[in-house]
Order: sequence, then structure tokens, then C-alpha cells
Amino acid sequence: MNIDYRAEIERLKNKLDVTVVAHFYQRDEVFEMADITGDSLELARKVKADESEWTVFCGVGFMGQSVKVIAPEKRVLMPKIACCAMARMIDASYYDDSVAYMEKHGIAREDILPITYINSDATVKAKVGEMGGLVCTSSNAYKIIEKGLESGKKILFVPDRCLGQNFAIQMGLKSCVIGEGECDPNDADIICYNGFCSVHQLFTPDDVHFYRRKYPDIKIAVHPECDPSVTALADFVGSTSQLIRYVEALDPEQKVAVGTEYNLVNRLRTKNTYVLSATKPECPTMNETTLKDLYLTLKSIEDGNPINEIEVDEHTVKYAHLALERMLEIK
Repeated sequence: MNIDYRAEIERLKNKLDVTVVAHFYQRDEVFEMADITGDSLELARKVKADESEWTVFCGVGFMGQSVKVIAPEKRVLMPKIACCAMARMIDASYYDDSVAYMEKHGIAREDILPITYINSDATVKAKVGEMGGLVCTSSNAYKIIEKGLESGKKILFVPDRCLGQNFAIQMGLKSCVIGEGECDPNDADIICYNGFCSVHQLFTPDDVHFYRRKYPDIKIAVHPECDPSVTALADFVGSTSQLIRYVEALDPEQKVAVGTEYNLVNRLRTKNTYVLSATKPECPTMNETTLKDLYLTLKSIEDGNPINEIEVDEHTVKYAHLALERMLEIK
């Protein structure tokens, strides 16, 4: 039997008390069916304010967890519980090891302020929350770190080393990466965990030089998950939403090469916009969700047998919620 997935999804959305949410990196066919779209910060704020009983989140696992943590009363389903590669690089035990590393170098636990990128498991967010720390996104990391520094404590930034290093450079601070060369936390303001985004690691200085040679007047815009060697050569560095606004504000005749996930770049203006990579920088986990998956998830609600529901234990919700709320309170 042939099913018109788009028509069925619209029917189910109209029938059910549900909101479909999609991150910017989702494939077009799924992105177009969403009621709420955005980057991680936008989605956190918009979903918190949404009043629907059900949230169907098209993204990766930590995003569905974050909704459940922010709004435990919501029923949260994911068409695919895909796991972000960066989020998998750190768990509660690795987090504890990082704190122990700093303690070994003479920094007392109470003198550490942890900040976790939102691309992390809820258990890591809970660990951060228990220590008085905060969550950040690429949109608000500067403000979060700036606020954190007011405490006078050492910043432990997990899991993305590039994000931590790039914002340290931007703020005129010193950083080091645990496990990468000599990392003495006493000599750094921001101590970074050695994690990274596999997609944004595809962009290299050679890619920038290639486009500069080919189009001398081109603008280069990249995400702060890119390596500092790449961001140092860019005309603009910003989060997903910030990249969109930057490109949209350019003169239509201005050429721009963008260093972030392919689906987003492909969705930008069709003229004079290039992907800053020789290979297709497509996030495999973000691209797991299909129209069929979205349909089946909505149909499972209609049938009274919801699938792929996100559950987070009470302890994790309590402390991860604290870390997320501290982020959302900073404007």
C-alpha cells in the first residue's frame, strides 16, 4: 500500500495535540514538516514555551533528552533516537576523570565551574548541574563563559575542545586541552575536554585557501565547532542561526563559502553560496530521520502505542534541569 506520508503527517498533526520539532540539520523533507525549527538554543526556548502534550523531536538523542529535562511533564518521542558522535565522546565517568585531572593539578573541586555544550548526554548535564555549572550552546557560549568567569573559578569546558578554544581566543583567554600536549590547568582560564564534531572537523585551512584563490573577494563563514586554524581564517564565525542571518544579510552578488552541515548550507540562498569542503559535510545521525519515520511516530500516538519515547530518571532530570535553567536565565 502506497502512503502519502506528507498528507498523513499533516492529518495527524491536525488531529493530535502534538508539536513537531526539527533541528536545522535535518534533511529537507523532514524539516519542511516541522512546526518549530531552529538551532539548539532556539529549540530549547521555543519547546519550553510550547503547550502541546506531545513533542515529536526530529534530531539527535541529546536534544530529545533536553526537552524532557526542561519540561518533564511533556511526552517526548523521537522518530529516530540517533546519537550525536560528539555527545558519545563523553559520559559521566569521563567527566569525573576530567574533574579528577584538575584536582590532581592542585585545583580544588569547589574552584571548578563546569560548562557543558548542549551536545552532551543528560547524565553529563546532571554532573555539571550538581557542581553548580551551566549548559551552553554555540549561540550563547560567549555569554555563558563570560558569566562563569565572574565566579573567579577555573572553567572546565566539555565536550567540544574547538568551541572552548575558539571562545577563549575570542575573549583573549588562555585555554588548554586535556590529553593534548602539556595541559596545566593552573596556567589556563578554560580547560577543555578533548571532544569534537566529526562534521566540522572536515573543514580545513586548505579549503579556505582554495576558495580565496578561486574567488579573491569571497566571504568565508564558519561554525565555532570548526578547528581554530579554520576560524582564524574566516570572515565570520557563528552558530547555525547566526550563520543564516549573516548569509541572508549579504548582497546577493557576494560570494560566500559556508563551513557547516550540508543540509543547512544547501537550504540557504541558491546563488553564490558554496560548501566549504571538497567532500559533502553531512551529519550521518541527523540524516537518519525520514518522512516515513516521522509518520510512524505520529501514527503510534494515534494508535495509543507511542514508540521511541524519551525517559530520563528523576535524579538526572533534577540536576540537568538546574544546568539548563541556569543557561536559559542568561539573556
